[in-house]
Amino acid sequence: MTKNLLALICIAFVAVQVFAQHLYDGLHHWEIPSKDPDRIILTFLGDPSTTRAVTWRTDTTIENAVAQIAKATVNSKFTAEADSYTAKSEQFDLGQYKANRSLRVNYHSVVFEGLEADTQYVYRVGDGDKHWSEWIEFKTAKSGYAPTQLVYFGDAQNEVLQHWSRVIRKAYQLAPNASFVIHAGDLINNAHRDVEWAEWYEAGGFIHRQWTAIPVVGNHEFWPVFQDEPRKLSIQWKPQFTLPVEGDLPEELHETVYTTDYQDIRIITLNSNHLLEEQTKYLEEQLAGSDAKWNIVVCHHSVFSPAEGRDFKYAREVWKPILDKYNVDLVLNGHDHTYARGHVPVRTTNATGEEELGTVYVTSVSGPKQYELDTDQLKSYESQGYQLDNSAEQTQFFQIITIADSELTYEAYTAIGTLYDRAVIKKNFATGKKQLIQKQGQ
Repeated sequence: MTKNLLALICIAFVAVQVFAQHLYDGLHHWEIPSKDPDRIILTFLGDPSTTRAVTWRTDTTIENAVAQIAKATVNSKFTAEADSYTAKSEQFDLGQYKANRSLRVNYHSVVFEGLEADTQYVYRVGDGDKHWSEWIEFKTAKSGYAPTQLVYFGDAQNEVLQHWSRVIRKAYQLAPNASFVIHAGDLINNAHRDVEWAEWYEAGGFIHRQWTAIPVVGNHEFWPVFQDEPRKLSIQWKPQFTLPVEGDLPEELHETVYTTDYQDIRIITLNSNHLLEEQTKYLEEQLAGSDAKWNIVVCHHSVFSPAEGRDFKYAREVWKPILDKYNVDLVLNGHDHTYARGHVPVRTTNATGEEELGTVYVTSVSGPKQYELDTDQLKSYESQGYQLDNSAEQTQFFQIITIADSELTYEAYTAIGTLYDRAVIKKNFATGKKQLIQKQGQ
């Protein structure tokens, strides 16, 4: 090698280092991609008793990523029995959005299949050599009806690392063995801004890696990529979440509208931002074909909005009759940055004179952005059969929902872990009739 060639190589190497340093300048260490896996998250894809999906991110030098999984044991000898999966990898350009650095990263995903029901597993992701995550645990669902606990968050959205982190961590303290978590839209404020996604992952930390997520799109998951262009689904959404694709729906709704069946609980996730008519048939089909003991519908916009200036009229006029027809148990919403729990009673009463229950509706917020309640608007819903049971404002909440035997217990906690609201739905599975046997506010 000549001295001139060696000099050119050295100059080029230094130039690359300087460029990389400039590219990362000003970024937090948890924003910068590397060979080590980050932004690891579990989602459902397929039967929760036999499958689980995992997605993660690295820099572009990791082209051949892998995941390993084994049954958990009381010691580390499970590593000898671990099965390896080759990841599906795709390169992603953060610079598609002007507010991001022009960084290219690789997203990787694996679907673990053929797992055993009701079994504790450990998994890790990496490059198959020196760059691995830690071993992380999750448990598969049972194959039939069994006690289940889940956590639900309304909008995190703003100042997520500063102010939402304590909410998800408090929820984990109170429900560490929750089977899954529902994020009911507006996970961040600006759909495409990568520093906000970095904050969301940093705020949840290992919790995202252990709790299987059901993410829901909110209006803030849609934002113009370029000024004066139409709003577009977050450019990070599909690369970072491995979610079901409902092939009969328009492509624009793929991975934003899907159904999860977990231990005789059906969770129907809708995209309340657009193409509502196209989802109406899907909603009815999913409910008509459901033989689950409990049916829960989740969408971002509130069917019975408790905040001033908000009105999801389409849902009340078109979706609510379907929810009534199929006796949906629970509807979970966000969007309005206040708290309200109410229900629609069945007009007839039973032999004891107690009112029979229709659907319970919840609107909640987990992040710091707060609105005021519109009490007049809430009262106006009475003509549509809605009865308000409890409400709050200027409070960050999370919800723990426990389902066992013939009861669904709903509990709303404040950010400091105080129980604020509690309701128990008791259901006769033979008749489908329900009662709200306890209502409590503190």
